[in-house]
Amino acid sequence: MRAVVQTVSRATVTVDDEVVGGIEDGLLVLVGVTHDDTVDDSRAMARKIWELRILDGDRSASDVGAPILVVSQFTLYGDTRKGRRPSWGAAAPGPVAEPLVDEVVAALRSSGAEVQTGRFGAMMLVSSVNVGPRTILLER
Repeated sequence: MRAVVQTVSRATVTVDDEVVGGIEDGLLVLVGVTHDDTVDDSRAMARKIWELRILDGDRSASDVGAPILVVSQFTLYGDTRKGRRPSWGAAAPGPVAEPLVDEVVAALRSSGAEVQTGRFGAMMLVSSVNVGPRTILLER
C-alpha cells in the first residue's frame, strides 16, 4: 500500500460537476493498493497518516484535529521502467482495492479523524492548494 500525503489549505474532489468531498487546512491523501495488501496494512497506513508529523510545529493531524481528504489512486503503482507507457500490473483490481481504501477511511474515522473522500472508480477532478509544499510518500 502506498499513500501520498500533502498538506493543503484546501482540496476538493468533483465528480460529474458535483463536489463529493472537500476540506480546508488539512491533508490530501492519495491511496494506492497492490495485490498483497491486507486489512492490517490499511489500518497501519491509517495510523501512519493520522500520526504523521507533517504539519506546522512538527504536529500531526491527530494533534490538531486536521481534516483528511482520501482519494483512491491506482496510478501510484504505475511502472514506467520499460518505455513511456505505464504498466498498471502492480495495482490491485477494484474489487480488491476498494474495500482496503474503505478500511483506511474507517480506521481514520475510528481514530477521531474528520474524513472526506472521493468516489472509488469514478473520473474525479481533484483540486488542491498545497501548503509548503509538503508532500510525503508513505509505503506499507
